[in-house]
Amino acid sequence: MLGEVRLERLHAVGREVLDPTLREVVLDPVQHAWIVHAGIIDPLPDVHMSRSAHFGPVKVPRVKVVMLHSALGDSRLWKRQVGPLVSAGHEVVTPDLPGWGASPLPTEAFSFVDVVAEHLPAGLVGNSFGGAVALRTALATQELISRLVVIAPGLPTWDWSEEMRNYWAAEEAAWEAGDFDLATQVNLDFWVKPEHHEEVRPQQRRAIELQSAHEEPDVRWPEMAPLESLGIPTLVVVGEDDKPDFRAIAQHLAEHIPDSVLAVVPAAGHLVGIDQPDELNRLLVDFLQD
Repeated sequence: MLGEVRLERLHAVGREVLDPTLREVVLDPVQHAWIVHAGIIDPLPDVHMSRSAHFGPVKVPRVKVVMLHSALGDSRLWKRQVGPLVSAGHEVVTPDLPGWGASPLPTEAFSFVDVVAEHLPAGLVGNSFGGAVALRTALATQELISRLVVIAPGLPTWDWSEEMRNYWAAEEAAWEAGDFDLATQVNLDFWVKPEHHEEVRPQQRRAIELQSAHEEPDVRWPEMAPLESLGIPTLVVVGEDDKPDFRAIAQHLAEHIPDSVLAVVPAAGHLVGIDQPDELNRLLVDFLQD
């Protein structure tokens, strides 16, 4: 069973390197056009065109951002973030991780890190289980990631509270009984604010169907490097209303990742992107373009 945080408590970590060639130059003071030249860009010739009064047409690279969803749903959880990031000049990729959405669970051993690496180089964003995968991918492929954003990720070495252990027990009991509607409801009640239940429900139910279709394959993870080895700018985000374990994990990450900043979002729970989308969008746009 690939339940929310079941894999997170076993696997997580990450890092990223800011490309030293990144620089910002004012090319057109009349039009106030800021042209950003970066080495970490989509390798395809996907560009904006801007006209400088001094230099003629100038190509502006679109910086790629890969967003990894929570285990509660799939790529649709990012629907409130895609538009603002595209408007800010990013190419946005929101893949369904194996076992979610449109991506069936593999029948043979696989690696989440390898799956994500296929979309790099890029900036990397992840929420919850997606945050754990992003963190782990970044540590293993630091040279391919320009900036890292982890939103309420888990950590494999965390000493989980009784509240979390009771949740896992309730979820596992529903799975073992074959009551997938109950398993879905257990996750919704524990993680999702009531006003968002009906949006998330079909995504969580779909994930359970995919993950119960056949025997669960082995998941391969690279060795976890120390958080202190992260050498890239990292934004750690957590909702003020999230579970105490995840608020404490966020604080722990901010204390141990050298180049990191912690943002606590008021009136947000575990899914910050749907609870407070405007505030998360502001944080993402500011951080990814800084």
